[in-house]
Amino acid sequence: MLARSAITSRAAASTLNVAGQTRNMATLKEIQNRLKSVTNISKITASMKMIASTKTTRAQRAMTVARNYGKVSDDFVKQAEVKPVEGAKELLITVSSDKGLCGGIHSWLSRSTRKYLSQHGDTPVVILGDKAKVQVQRAYPDNIRYSFNQIGSTIPTYDETSAIASVILNDKSIEFDNAKLIYNKFVSAIAFETDSIECYPIGQIVEAPNFKAYEYQEDILENLNEFLFANNLYWALVEGHAAEMAAKRSAMENATKNAGDMINRLTLQYNRGRQAVITNELIDIITGASAL
Repeated sequence: MLARSAITSRAAASTLNVAGQTRNMATLKEIQNRLKSVTNISKITASMKMIASTKTTRAQRAMTVARNYGKVSDDFVKQAEVKPVEGAKELLITVSSDKGLCGGIHSWLSRSTRKYLSQHGDTPVVILGDKAKVQVQRAYPDNIRYSFNQIGSTIPTYDETSAIASVILNDKSIEFDNAKLIYNKFVSAIAFETDSIECYPIGQIVEAPNFKAYEYQEDILENLNEFLFANNLYWALVEGHAAEMAAKRSAMENATKNAGDMINRLTLQYNRGRQAVITNELIDIITGASAL
């Protein structure tokens, strides 16, 4: 009877050991699959970081040229001493893009847009890019007059900007005196800030105190108006693109670093689990040898 009890106890212990090893093997398999998945993600984010680094360099070169364009318009307005008129109707233009995976760069633009609209509820809005449109549309769907997409995949060109400016200026249903551009200003490779550019109508520029110092013909004023508006829009688009590429590079670098930390933790967990399985197998072998 004692021998039968000993055999039964030994069989039960063997069954428990087998069940424990099966659970450990299943856990190890799950960790191994997760480790493989995170490793693949790390390779993807590392590749995206390299691509974003290359695009950032190109975008910075284009941004330098666009800033020169914008500086011409800005200096012209400052030298003419153009000042905003009280009670003027404003048009708000949010300069975003269609691409994501670049941190909270689009959220800052949407937040600034919503903050402005909370104080000026009747202001019409034109949004460049689907990312900001989705966020603004939830709170102020009736304010959006135009939205343009297919923006941000490549460096914006002056021809594209001129086409957008022509659509906005030629639409008589949008009544505005001044236009306010909200965009992301490139500060450094790891920093940006939300800024704005004021665009004034040609009638307000002509009435500026120092504008009479310039010699001009009446028939070029309309072209000058479109040129200044397109200049500022081009400046905002290209600088926003450079800020986005830099933010994407930082986001992919952080993602790669986090994936590397997760790989280290999973590897350690896998090695400990495998060591536990090997130890249990050795205990079974030694226990079986001792029983003989």
